[in-house]
Amino acid sequence: MFSRSYTNLLDLANGNLSALDYGGSSGGGGGRPPRPRRMQRTLTTPGTLAELDEERAGSVASDVQSSLANDRIIVVANTLPVRCERRPDGRGLTFCWDEDSLLLHLRDGLPEDMEVLYVGSLRADVPAAEQEDVAQALLDRFRCVPAFLPKDLSDRFYHGFCKQTLWPLFHYMLPFTSDHGGRFDRSNWEAYVLANKIFSQRVIEVLNPEDDYIWIHDYHLLALPSFLRRRFNRLRIGFFLHSPFPSSELYRSLPVRDEILKSLLNCDLIGFHTFDYARHFLSCCSRMLGIEYQSKRGYIGLDYFGRTVGIKIMPVGINMMQLKSQLQLPDLESRVAELRKQFNGKTVLLGVDDLDIFKGINLKILAFEHMLKTHPKWQGRAVLVQIANPRGGSGKDVQGLKAEIEESCTRINEQFGRSGYSPVELVNRTLSSVERMAYYTVAECVVVTAVRDGMNLTPYEYIVCRQGIPDLDGGDAPKRKSMLVVSEFIGCSPSLSGAIRVNPWNIDTTAEAMNESIALSENEKQLRHEKHYRYVSTHDVAYWSKSYIHDLERSCRDHFRRRCWGIGLGFGFRVVALDRNFKKLTVDSIVADYKKSNSRVILLDYDGTLVPQTTINRTPNETVVNIMNALCADKKNVVFIVSGRGRSSLEKWFNSCPELGIAAEHGYFMRRTRDEQWQINNQCSEFGWMQMAEPVMNLYTEATDGSYIETKESALVWHHQDADPGFGSAQAKEMLDHLESVLANEPVSVKSGQHIVEVKPQSVSKGFVAEKILSMLTEKKRQADFVLCIDVSEEVGSPEESEILSPSEGA
Repeated sequence: MFSRSYTNLLDLANGNLSALDYGGSSGGGGGRPPRPRRMQRTLTTPGTLAELDEERAGSVASDVQSSLANDRIIVVANTLPVRCERRPDGRGLTFCWDEDSLLLHLRDGLPEDMEVLYVGSLRADVPAAEQEDVAQALLDRFRCVPAFLPKDLSDRFYHGFCKQTLWPLFHYMLPFTSDHGGRFDRSNWEAYVLANKIFSQRVIEVLNPEDDYIWIHDYHLLALPSFLRRRFNRLRIGFFLHSPFPSSELYRSLPVRDEILKSLLNCDLIGFHTFDYARHFLSCCSRMLGIEYQSKRGYIGLDYFGRTVGIKIMPVGINMMQLKSQLQLPDLESRVAELRKQFNGKTVLLGVDDLDIFKGINLKILAFEHMLKTHPKWQGRAVLVQIANPRGGSGKDVQGLKAEIEESCTRINEQFGRSGYSPVELVNRTLSSVERMAYYTVAECVVVTAVRDGMNLTPYEYIVCRQGIPDLDGGDAPKRKSMLVVSEFIGCSPSLSGAIRVNPWNIDTTAEAMNESIALSENEKQLRHEKHYRYVSTHDVAYWSKSYIHDLERSCRDHFRRRCWGIGLGFGFRVVALDRNFKKLTVDSIVADYKKSNSRVILLDYDGTLVPQTTINRTPNETVVNIMNALCADKKNVVFIVSGRGRSSLEKWFNSCPELGIAAEHGYFMRRTRDEQWQINNQCSEFGWMQMAEPVMNLYTEATDGSYIETKESALVWHHQDADPGFGSAQAKEMLDHLESVLANEPVSVKSGQHIVEVKPQSVSKGFVAEKILSMLTEKKRQADFVLCIDVSEEVGSPEESEILSPSEGA
């Protein structure tokens, strides 16, 4: 069971504990039911590591090589791939596999010896008294672990945060009205986090962290990786998003944007259908968290505190074996014959969509109407069959959409219809798989005009059905050609290069695309069909899952060979991954060595170490000055501030520290005490290169809003931390190349850092300063036996590191 003290991200993120009344219970609504007995766990060692001392690191550093064939994968999704119904007599439930579930089909791409376990909720209300028996039956018969959510929690989690906040936003809709999300409801976010916590508890009940892979699916469980990663630092976690991911301009409107990004970055591999979706996610990471991505040997990765978070781009496919078996069902041939008789002599264009505001059904009908007007030859010959699956929803927006569609159909049929001919056939019901296959078989073209859709597998199914099964209804021609008109805003569009892509908002061009699709020559239709079929048949769901698991294993290859250190609270929790040879210094050991030593060298950075990186006022406060004087008062100590800042600022700030050494501008200027003269640690005294570099840097400064040049005595630094992140980084790379070309024959080095590009004399560095100080002590017969260097960046700093500077700890 989770420890409330460190796993409840809800109170850490929001400070609102109202949702905790459920306590993660598995019961139904109406108060707090008794918690059912847990299933027996298979949990072994947790694999977490709080300290990185050598004697405690044995459980993390492991040379055991994982093998997919011997491992197990736990697939976690909002709903299980199981259908359940109440028995006619009301006594208990009956269960069967949901043959249409993607979660069920992905098993085809996994190794035969790999066990698959499912965790998710049921599409049924299970009373608290029956939950234990249902859970055990599902585990025994289906290898499924159900997560039972109380009804009111489930409503706020699914219908609240998922459907009112995430679903519209991920489909590029800002919450301007109550119908489209409305004002952010923090109680729904709390319910979302609590529901994710309950899912994590179900996972942990059956988890073996040393051997299991976790594969999380879709936007319902975006908070789940943080719960799991906090408990098990080395756990192998993958995530795949089946919906679009919005651009940063839209995503940044979400009040909990950082929490969700940080949770996803606790995964090892994050999958998207298209590069567009991945690019938007990477842009959000860059703009909101300051994390840049790199591409190495074809793999995209984000460096997140020493861990590489992989990005996988691959669209999901269909289950070819299932579809081919459905094409051989005996009822299909008779149903195809009925439809061909019904549409005898007509050219059928087909739309198959959920009744959803994002599917663009009415745009499609309007485009068909425009085609009939501009190309009268199709009047009486072309029929648009629109299947509107009602399972898309039943809210006010859906009811309004349905009324709008029906009004358009009535108008078109009245204007262009005649006896025995209705140009638009609207089917307002859910079709069986046989009926759907039959419509695919008789359609000359499938039209998909969604304004935003994660993937949409309708075109894939249509292509396979048009390929057909030999000897079905005689000739081969009707089953060997197909045409597609697809929206450019759906996930499958990039993979269908032979389709006619359209902007569904442009009624005129969509109408022309419909006309072109059915007017092309038979040979052209066949060539396009063959190209599509080759792709669809080879990139099926098994290919997708096999490729994803292969990349997940590759992303997790170093898990048991590296040291892990979990830091942070709430959604700020992350795992710092370190090399096996890394040894964490503790304050106690440093203090002990400090007391035993006779000649000490203490080297301190300034920005980020003595003053925070985020402060505007960079002047050290009285406490910092007193600490410096306290350290310098000990005759055994040689204390230096080694900084990239100019000597004038450091000299002014630490004028009251007479024994403090200062190395300014990365060591170009250096003095041992306040009374000594500044020394120049470089033989180059010519700075003619500045007249060459400054005009180039000015050029980029004028073109990059928010950037500026810092002029030092020995260096020029271009800062772009206040510029647009993407544009600033691009300009920095361009400037780096430009300066390297201009200054190729000058005795300087051009380097880029975090939000800077710096030009400085060669051989000037903080390492050179340390070497010179140690050599100076050796020459004075005072060789150092204790050296402490502290350079704390804002990303990896910790409270322990700041404590080292306290004179009470070290004196």
